[in-house]
Amino acid sequence: MTKQSLNPPKKLGYSMPAEWERHDAIWLSWPHDPITFPDRVEKAEKVFEQIMEALAPGERVNLIVRDKKRHPHKLENVRMWGADYADVWTRDYAPSFVINESSGKLKAVKWTYDAYSRKFPTLLKDNNVFKKLGPELGLELVEPGIVLEGGAIEVNGRGVLMTTEQCLLNSGRNPGFSKEQYEKYFADYLGISKVIWLPKGIAGDDHTDGHIDAVARFVAADTILCVSEGDAYEKLQKATDQNGEPFKVIKLTMPHVNYDDGKAVPASYANFYIGNEVVLVPSFNDPNDAQALKIIQSCFPERKAMPIDCRDLIYGGGGIHCITREQPML
Repeated sequence: MTKQSLNPPKKLGYSMPAEWERHDAIWLSWPHDPITFPDRVEKAEKVFEQIMEALAPGERVNLIVRDKKRHPHKLENVRMWGADYADVWTRDYAPSFVINESSGKLKAVKWTYDAYSRKFPTLLKDNNVFKKLGPELGLELVEPGIVLEGGAIEVNGRGVLMTTEQCLLNSGRNPGFSKEQYEKYFADYLGISKVIWLPKGIAGDDHTDGHIDAVARFVAADTILCVSEGDAYEKLQKATDQNGEPFKVIKLTMPHVNYDDGKAVPASYANFYIGNEVVLVPSFNDPNDAQALKIIQSCFPERKAMPIDCRDLIYGGGGIHCITREQPML
């Protein structure tokens, strides 16, 4: 069993902020894999370009590329980082950043990334991307030593974390781990005081075994957006926050998208990204796109909710939130 650090971040005054708090930067990894995006790499690149154009005015874009010399870009506020990486799922293999507001310091909690219970062996090298970038970044990497993807957890910045039993209690991740063991790690490394366990992810999310970021998202410390599919909405109506108060739970509609072969796509409007100035919302040329955009915009009156066509991105098995990782501002 993995041994926890004698001085985990919580003991040193660190905690994980909410996504809507100010960012210093966003991390992205440029798409290049034709297996992830069959006959769609160029289309995926255009989606990334649109995302970068939307975010760069409000936060620095840290773009991971395989060869900086071969990757020209015309945008200001973009910095490229060269690395040997396999795929674009930065949310899952990048660190969870924690801050100490008193000292104004930042640490990077680097969980072990095992390519979704080793389903995709070619992606395993992505576990090393930020370990190698660490010295160049000037950040201290803290390694808890357990398997966890960033898309599997969602925090409200006040000590509450949401996740799913389907994902974390999957036999392929940390075999034998109990809820109590996970909760101890979340407390020690992210400053979490309460964990809300939802049963499962959305239908068809076999890639990640049910990540929370396609199901329910905090949009304020006391407010949750939750998809209409499944029983998560009912579960959350009974949940309470760090002070024992009930959450305001807003139901979010779902798209109905199929792959070219007719198989249902594990798509969700909940997979949005909260930037400093904009909120990037997945769209799928679906009748529910406009309604989802309206609901999300109502939660962020001081930011512009911007639709991003994710019909090509979703072929890789993920959405906007899956490819992004925010680095908080000190």
